[in-house]
Amino acid sequence: PARHAACRSRGSHGVLTAKPSASVARVRLVLATSLDGRLALPAGGPAQLGGEGDRAVLEDALAWADACLLGAGTLRAHRCTCLIRDPGLRRARAAAGRPEQPAAVVVSSSVAPEFAATWPFFQQPLERWLLHSAPLSDTVSTPPTGFDRALELQTSWRQTFALLASHGMGRLVLLGGAALAASCLKEDAVDELQLTITPRVVGGRHGWVPFDEEALPAALGASDAWALQEALPLQGNELMLRYQRRLGSSS
Repeated sequence: PARHAACRSRGSHGVLTAKPSASVARVRLVLATSLDGRLALPAGGPAQLGGEGDRAVLEDALAWADACLLGAGTLRAHRCTCLIRDPGLRRARAAAGRPEQPAAVVVSSSVAPEFAATWPFFQQPLERWLLHSAPLSDTVSTPPTGFDRALELQTSWRQTFALLASHGMGRLVLLGGAALAASCLKEDAVDELQLTITPRVVGGRHGWVPFDEEALPAALGASDAWALQEALPLQGNELMLRYQRRLGSSS
């Protein structure tokens, strides 16, 4: 199965509009990488570097989250999204009055992306949200087919995350792809990094940060920018590292 998002039920469907909110969602970027920082093998395709240990910590992150974000390209590559399989995690969410799965929020430049209704994603027991950059037409009263709700991207990621928080999505897991992760990092809008390091050196161009001359904010590279919260050895010689943003964090 692909190591990507899941969904939640929130009652009535429809297009959402922005609400004023003082809160901003907390954003955790969750990835499995090779030792040399790659997300996939040089030939590309769906990223499948992590093993069972990575799957377990991924499900822990999903259990923490209210919603997960994935790019439209990532959905096209995987055609499905990761569910919490662990019954204990699902029971704990239900006991806390939460749906068994966090919401899946697909980020797209189009209000009507070309996704096939036959993809497993649209048959999974999820509520699917679309986060798009194109304004909805005044004549549109429902989200695109297959989606339960639609939101328009705001002028910055922090404003977009505030909008999501105003609709109950205060904890967000960002699952990729790389372009979506990079765009959030370029705005210094990521509060936590959860990286599973896998014992591989694979090369190629599919890194989790951009390998180009467009620099990330200098503050992200400061020696005190990230505080280690957890270092957890996993089976298969994998290692999960979780860091919290110390400077410029919204929390």
